[in-house]
Parts: sequence; C-alpha cells; structure tokens
Amino acid sequence: MNSLLKIRRPFCSFVVTVSLRRFSSTLNPHVFEEKREASSFIHPTAVIHQNAVIGQGVSVGSFCTIGSSAKLGNGCQMYPASHIFGNTELGDHCVLMTGAVVGDDLPGGIVIGCNNIIGHHAVVGVKCQDMKYKSGDECFLDIGDNNEIREHTSIHRSSKSSDRTVIGDNNLIMGSCHIAHDCKIGNNNIFANNTLLAGHVMVEDYVHTAGAIVVHQFCHVGSFSFIGGGAVVSQDVPKYMMVSGERAELRGLNLEGLRRRGFTVTEIRSLRTAYQKIFMRVSANPMGFEDRLDKVEQDEELGLVPAVSSMIQSIRGSFAENRRGICKFRQWTGS
Repeated sequence: MNSLLKIRRPFCSFVVTVSLRRFSSTLNPHVFEEKREASSFIHPTAVIHQNAVIGQGVSVGSFCTIGSSAKLGNGCQMYPASHIFGNTELGDHCVLMTGAVVGDDLPGGIVIGCNNIIGHHAVVGVKCQDMKYKSGDECFLDIGDNNEIREHTSIHRSSKSSDRTVIGDNNLIMGSCHIAHDCKIGNNNIFANNTLLAGHVMVEDYVHTAGAIVVHQFCHVGSFSFIGGGAVVSQDVPKYMMVSGERAELRGLNLEGLRRRGFTVTEIRSLRTAYQKIFMRVSANPMGFEDRLDKVEQDEELGLVPAVSSMIQSIRGSFAENRRGICKFRQWTGS
C-alpha cells in the first residue's frame, strides 16, 4: 500500500498542476496565451481585468488584482496579495512585494518608471490627505527609475490637476516613510525610516535623512544636505549643510557627505571658509547677514568657486517671496 501511494503522489500533483493551468487559461485566455511563450506566470486566483495591458515575462502571484486601466511593462513581478488600481502605468521590471497597493480609481494617473521595488504593504498613488482636495479633480504621481520604496511607506498623489507629486531616480525610501501631496523629490536621496514629508516639500539631490524626522510643508531641502535624527524641520535647509536638534538648527556643513560624493579638498575648504564668513560674526566689525552674503559673493577667490556660488544662491532663494527662510543658526562670535 505504501509503495502504491509513493507512485501515485507524483501523478496526482501533475494532474493538479495541469488542471490549475487550464483553470487559469479559462479565467484570462487572452492574457495567458500571450504570456506562455514569454515564460510568464499568472496564478489562477489572480483577478485581472480583461482591459488591462500586460507585458511579456510578467509574474502575477496569488490573490493579486490588476484593474481595467493598468499597464504593466515587461518582466514585472507581483508578489501574492499585491494590487494595482486606476490609470496606473508600470515600466519594465518593477516589483510589488506582498500587500503593496499601487493606484486608486481616481481621475488622473500614475506613471512609474523601470526597475522600481515597492515594498511590503506600501501604499503608493492613492488620494491625498489635503482637505482642499475636491472630489473628482484629477491628481497625478510620477516616479522615475531604480527606486526602492520599502515596507509600509505611503506616497500620495497631487492635490490638484495643475500640480503633481514627483519622485526622481535612484532613491532609497526606507520603511514607514511618508511623502505627501505635491512633493518634488530629486535623485539619489536616502530617506531613513519614518522620514515624514508634508505637502509641497521640495528635496533636491543626494540628500540624506536620519530616522524619525519631520519636514514642514513648503520647505526646501538643498542638495548634499543631511538632516539629523528626530529633527523637526520648519524652514529651508540650504545646499551642503547639516541640521539637527529637536527644532532643526544649522550645525555646519555636511562634510562627510561631501567627501563621499567626491567633492575635492579645495572645494570643501572653500565651502568651509564661506560658511564661517556667512554665519560667524566678527565682534570687531559686526555686519548684517545680507552684508556677509554680499562679501562672500564678491570675494576674489571664493566668488569663483562654483560650489560656493551654488550655496549662496540656495541661501538667497530661501528668502524669496513665499519661501520660509533658512533654519535657525547660532550667532557665533569669532575672536
């Protein structure tokens, strides 16, 4: 009897496999037949609307959902119980981990580039949490290429049709982060766990945040800057600078970040000199903040360094109309 069971088990598993494949083809014959040649896999429990556009070599796990207006590029993978809704377009080789939700049945749309990973139970491209949003308005989200969006992160669409939430390329967005409506995120940024960005925040390139930080709406965070853990950022962070503290204050330049990103010794030395001249008042000759900026800008040596000019431009931009100014800084006094 045992020997007979041993013989029958492989045969039974073969019958089950064949029957599942036949069942899946009856659910979505037009999809399954097109993908078979490209080694695609669509689990029979997946619910795929007949109008969805599926690329070649796609893998769709159990209990997944793909809506009527969704478009999946070649080589995309959907782990079990992940879902795509609304007018959502995924580029090639994107991965949705278990429980991830992308899109919502709202006017507007979502465009996600290639090689993006959307982590377990992340929610991307749903309605914003802005009370000014009017039901029926179009809202948008654009995400570039090569981003890793980790577990339990939430990213919202824009709050109005004339704007859009934008995330660039090569960003690492760690677990439980939040990017609110109408934010503009550049490239090559690292957001540590529980980084929370309110609406209309702009983050440039190569920004690094430590964990559990909050950025007030309409703030700008300049390129190559660093935000220390637990900080509440309520004003702009200029380029190349480091802020920390419960209420974020300027703490100097992000020297380690600049070195890692290939800034030369000369550039870093010039930036340090410029920072000292701008933020350190000499007691013998007190000058106003604007005067110190002008002096550095007109300096025969510092004024010719592109990085210094970029830092000054970033500082000045923070005091333009409708901007929030820069984070507070300590009024150092030189000897």
